[in-house]
Amino acid sequence: MSKKTPLDRRTFIQTTAMASASLAVPSTQIQANTILSKKPNTNLRVAVFGSGLRGQSHIDLALRREDCEVVAVAEVDAHMIERTKKLYSKHNKSLPTFYDQGERDYRRLLEKEDIDAVIIATPWRWHTEMAVASMNAGKYCGVEVCGAFSMEECWQMVDTHEKTGTHLFFLENVCYRRDVMAVLNMVRQNLFGELMHLECGYQHDLRGVKFNDGSTAYNSGVEFGEKGFSEAKWRTWHSVHRNGDLYPTHGIGPVAQYIDINRGNRFMYLTSMATKSRGLHNYIVEHEKGGEDHPNAEVEFKLGDKVTTMIKTANEETIVIHHDTNLPRPYSLGFRVQGTKGLWMDVNKSLYIEGTSPSHQWEQAEDYLKKYDHPLWKKHEQKAVGAGHGGMDYFLLNAFIECAKQNIEAPFDVYDAATWMAITPLSEQSISMGGQPMAFPDFTRGRWMKRKNTFALNDKY
Repeated sequence: MSKKTPLDRRTFIQTTAMASASLAVPSTQIQANTILSKKPNTNLRVAVFGSGLRGQSHIDLALRREDCEVVAVAEVDAHMIERTKKLYSKHNKSLPTFYDQGERDYRRLLEKEDIDAVIIATPWRWHTEMAVASMNAGKYCGVEVCGAFSMEECWQMVDTHEKTGTHLFFLENVCYRRDVMAVLNMVRQNLFGELMHLECGYQHDLRGVKFNDGSTAYNSGVEFGEKGFSEAKWRTWHSVHRNGDLYPTHGIGPVAQYIDINRGNRFMYLTSMATKSRGLHNYIVEHEKGGEDHPNAEVEFKLGDKVTTMIKTANEETIVIHHDTNLPRPYSLGFRVQGTKGLWMDVNKSLYIEGTSPSHQWEQAEDYLKKYDHPLWKKHEQKAVGAGHGGMDYFLLNAFIECAKQNIEAPFDVYDAATWMAITPLSEQSISMGGQPMAFPDFTRGRWMKRKNTFALNDKY
């Protein structure tokens, strides 16, 4: 079931048969694994694996709260450790214990520290290994987003959760973006009618990753690897070696909520294609710190500058996902939500509702977004002031803390993590095989048919 195979008629029949067969898995076994193992916790003790820029954002928000402590941090970069210490000083909190003795010192942390939950914010290649170790240790596990390296690691996360009963919260913050949640509210109120087609993606010019900490300006657009700063130390290597949608979850996470993926609906298959690669090479040779003679001008980048993926769902919606990080462009996740009564488009910040909008004319979405502002944002807006990414990081961390305190299933759980992450290896395989369709495994083993979408149905998280 974890093999990556083209979707022909035989594969489709086999996939459907396996989904049906999975219903025979005794439900008592699954239920036994999800029973609360402890009473609700009013003061959560948290460890953070990876205190780079993303990890520091989580730590900063957690240190503002009175119901949790970040008591341990696993980090190997001395510069990032010093930046992390400044956060504790800013909030007048006692320093955590730092585990900095090599890349796998997090294992010692899991053995020694009395913690309830873990947040994983390391480079992508560590996410699954650390999540599996944390779940095996019985720690409520929050994992930052990425694409998978293989279908096998997706199954490894699912199998570990089902074996241990430990919950995994996939930390997709864009699901909490204010306009995204307003549109979710519109979808649930049937403003667009029955949904037919959706688009999304990660469209973000990452060629010149820059950061300024107040004293030093770093430019990672030309240098990467050991000479790079922050993400450029590791992220650019994926562009050298891989060709697929490397970062699908910022787009697909919200889309999954709109059409109830893994909760009454599921992805059936995808097909992907990629352009040639020119953007990163041109950036290096044309940059003032690069040039034709720069060593990185000789690097051959495998990642196509524009990767396009199409998905078909069980309920017969279509989805287009864009990955576009190595060409000049403004930032946009490119959302499009289209149904039988109208559509919303993120790029032009407009929508059209048949019978309400002027005939064949776009309306600005702003008034609709205000009218249908999600109750979560209305209630907690002030708490989100100053939080990262326009405030949505507050809602994400708040949900993680609240779910971890109660030790309950996350709104974006291990099955969502596996499904969304699987887009990356499936897209790589499809591109390598000339755009052939690739079948999605059913990570829920058939339970998607009866699960319900409860995301953001309460006014707490």
